[in-house]
Amino acid sequence: MQNTKVLLTGGTGFIGSHLTPLLVERNYDVYLLERYVTGRYVLGQMRNVITLFGDLREYSTIKKLISEIQPEVVIHLAAISPVAYSYDHPQEVIEANFTGTVNLLEACLREVPHFRHFLFASTSETYGNGPNPRKEDTPQNPNSPYAVTKHACEKYLIYMRDAYKFPMTILRPFNTYGRKNNTHFVVERTIVQMLQSETVRLGDPKPVRDLLYVDDHANAYLTCLENDKAIGEVFNFSTGSGVSIRQLIEIISELTGFEGEVIWNTIPPRPLDIMELIGDYTKAKKTLGWEPKVKLKDGLKRTVEFWKNKLFGG
Repeated sequence: MQNTKVLLTGGTGFIGSHLTPLLVERNYDVYLLERYVTGRYVLGQMRNVITLFGDLREYSTIKKLISEIQPEVVIHLAAISPVAYSYDHPQEVIEANFTGTVNLLEACLREVPHFRHFLFASTSETYGNGPNPRKEDTPQNPNSPYAVTKHACEKYLIYMRDAYKFPMTILRPFNTYGRKNNTHFVVERTIVQMLQSETVRLGDPKPVRDLLYVDDHANAYLTCLENDKAIGEVFNFSTGSGVSIRQLIEIISELTGFEGEVIWNTIPPRPLDIMELIGDYTKAKKTLGWEPKVKLKDGLKRTVEFWKNKLFGG
């Protein structure tokens, strides 16, 4: 029997680089779609993984690619995701995130007769400010260009589900940590600063976030992919509990043995920020049997160990 063909966009990104080996382990035929960037090469490319190059913003290219590959499943992770960046570059973010997603969806709808499942990486950011914990039917109030693009994509997917019975799943993961290459996000930025210097510069200590470890996040995609009950649905993936940035920094200080100074409010505030964002994953647990396995302190410990080894050798 032929293996299922899975096209993964954003395969070189944070979640994609964790998800790819898991898909290969399960014997999927994995195709990675990348936008060509000079000087970026995937070394030690895995068996069963084929890398294709194309820009999601160019419909003719994407249509041709989808027509040739005939993927049965698409896991669409590719996006410009830093929220702060989106305030200053809204046109670029709209083109990459919304137009790119529409191009991919339309190509799958029109070019693949036996298309089985489109998994879309949305975000908890689409909720904006509102009551906690957020449930899937909590009113969405996106308050950044990034969140608006993801919300628009969700609406387009729901239109396609209702109009064409298009098989889709929307995943709304909450803030995820455990990055191995990127220090632009608060957990990794703090860890690296604490390991390398005596002064840590951070933004506002007050926001509260629901922090999901990368392994639990990647597992959410596998869970949706391998359960037909996910089709046509929207799911939160979170831990169900929040931690303030100040509390988070205290835990990381303890794990790194940091005794230096933390200077707050050194990063300009966003035009609109979400002060408290906590998810309810009851639906994912009841429908799919998914729940987070990694506790915050354990996940932070793993992340600290990784960066220690990366920076200073293990």
